[in-house]
Amino acid sequence: MSFTVIIPARLAASRLPGKPLLDVGGLPMIERVRRQAVASGARRVLVATDASEIETVIHSYGGEAVLTDPAHVCGTDRLAEVVAALQLPADEIVVNLQGDEPLMPPPLLAALAEALAHDAQAMMATVACPLESWAQLFNPHIVKVVRDQLGHALYFSRAPIPWDRARFAAGAAAAQADVPPPYWLRHIGLYAYRACFLPRFSAWPATPLEQAEALEQLRVLEHGERIRVITSPVAPPPGVDTPEDLEHVRTLVREQRP
Repeated sequence: MSFTVIIPARLAASRLPGKPLLDVGGLPMIERVRRQAVASGARRVLVATDASEIETVIHSYGGEAVLTDPAHVCGTDRLAEVVAALQLPADEIVVNLQGDEPLMPPPLLAALAEALAHDAQAMMATVACPLESWAQLFNPHIVKVVRDQLGHALYFSRAPIPWDRARFAAGAAAAQADVPPPYWLRHIGLYAYRACFLPRFSAWPATPLEQAEALEQLRVLEHGERIRVITSPVAPPPGVDTPEDLEHVRTLVREQRP
């Protein structure tokens, strides 16, 4: 099927300055991300950036990059600008792959795009995987999602949802004797959108639940739109936020080489 991958990337990063251009296995991180996207079978892959340095690097490897407004506060706004500038067809599926995910599995990108293409009720799609431990369930930095029986998101939260009343009656710690049941799902920040939806989403102001949880996807649910949630049996390899993350990803890349 046909879909487009847009990779938002900005040069400024408080915890890891110049992150997109840092070396990962002999390539700038952003170029490694772009190659993962190309391997997904996408019709078109481009990097949307606020920095001419990133644009130059991508062009040097034969990739496509566009400069976007540096004032954007989030990657979704950057995607909306690109969709409008390129005049993508309304029904084009656009996958948002973060520029700090150099190990995101290409088949997962394709599966996400296909799921949205075949779900006429949804304007957006994302990914979840089973939680691996109770510590993850109660970690506010790990987002949880609850789905309905058709696979659409009911809610995203940093809190442990759903709250298992019987299991936690004696206290959360007493319930942690095994792996969390499969209805507890960890959200993975990989998204696909219908192109016609991105400008509308970007134009909406932040909503109360979005602000309370600091989760942009709640804006979609608060406006009554549906988000398709597909599941992956395992979590994708980690992205890069900190110097420690960078060294971990570099190690994983070295281990993958023949």
